[in-house]
Amino acid sequence: MKGVSKVIPPNRYVLKDIYLSYFYGAKIGVLGLNGAGKSTLLRIMAGEDQDFLGEAFPAKDYRLGYLPQEPRLDSSKTVKENILDGLGTLADDLREFQEISEKMCDENLSPEEMEKLIERQGEVQERIEAKDGWEVDQKIEQAMEALRCPPGDWPVTKLSGGEARRVALCRLLISNPDILLLDEPTNHLDAESVAWLEHYLSQFPGTVIAVTHDRYFLDNVAGWILELDRGEGIPFKGNYSEWLEQKERRLAQEEKADNKKLKTLERELEWVKMSPRGRQAKSKARLSSYEKLLQQPEQEKLKDLQIYIPPGPRLGDVVVEAHGVKKAYGDKLLFENLEFSVPRGAIVGVIGPNGAGKSTLFRMIVGEEQPDEGHFQV
Repeated sequence: MKGVSKVIPPNRYVLKDIYLSYFYGAKIGVLGLNGAGKSTLLRIMAGEDQDFLGEAFPAKDYRLGYLPQEPRLDSSKTVKENILDGLGTLADDLREFQEISEKMCDENLSPEEMEKLIERQGEVQERIEAKDGWEVDQKIEQAMEALRCPPGDWPVTKLSGGEARRVALCRLLISNPDILLLDEPTNHLDAESVAWLEHYLSQFPGTVIAVTHDRYFLDNVAGWILELDRGEGIPFKGNYSEWLEQKERRLAQEEKADNKKLKTLERELEWVKMSPRGRQAKSKARLSSYEKLLQQPEQEKLKDLQIYIPPGPRLGDVVVEAHGVKKAYGDKLLFENLEFSVPRGAIVGVIGPNGAGKSTLFRMIVGEEQPDEGHFQV
């Protein structure tokens, strides 16, 4: 990336004059506050966003793989078919090899036809072996199991948002690109899946650039941190914990420099307020220096903000109760004869594996979805 800037009208710089290059195999974590431009940076790298200033391009012949926060799947295909799309031409080669093998079983083939099939099969086999294609079925099954993907024959139109993201992540990893661009890759993954992904990425021979708020993921995977702060990109060699230590030192240095500038301005202002006669002995250069100091751009400080949430109305004895609740999607049963009562003032954590029905439970409590049997009292 050379001089990349992204401006939101009328004049807010999300990214400001970013210069970035990295060696193949680097593992980079991108950090920054919400709205700092992390997802925008990945979209520019992936070629999804062309509305920017400057230049951005990968090294020649490197293949990019991009996981957005809301990935797109082919709604006309099943889970397994969407994942197989990640194989690209390898899927076509495997299919052609199988077709050739079936044709070769035909006893009515002439020697010339058989010879052509054998020759063609050899060409296809070379392409498959060059891509380590004979192990692909095993790799797909391992990845689907590790990421807790839904069954391969499920239509993607029935998937939740979290399930769709896991299918898209599996498809991306199977495609085996040279550079992985991952926007919040651990979202909707349980602890075991995150541990598997950390191990996979740490062993991945290519480059990984990941936007994430998961500090443990960054500690275990990242070798570099790119911080986006007020439009600027600040690189650091090390993992998250090491970056955090130097961040504290850098902020202290910035505060010290600002205090020094403030004292200089106060001293010069006192001199400027002197009578003209008192200033005659002073050089005009000092007055010019003071004016330049005043005109220096002031970096906007990110202040601690507090959100005040007013207390709601006083709750009665009944807060949330479930009575005989049952919910299923087709053959997949989420709840049956669910009974619980949440007392006033309780703080409840809802846990469970992906697809267990946690989000569905909340939607039913607020009335956005109805149970198959039973009811909620709120």
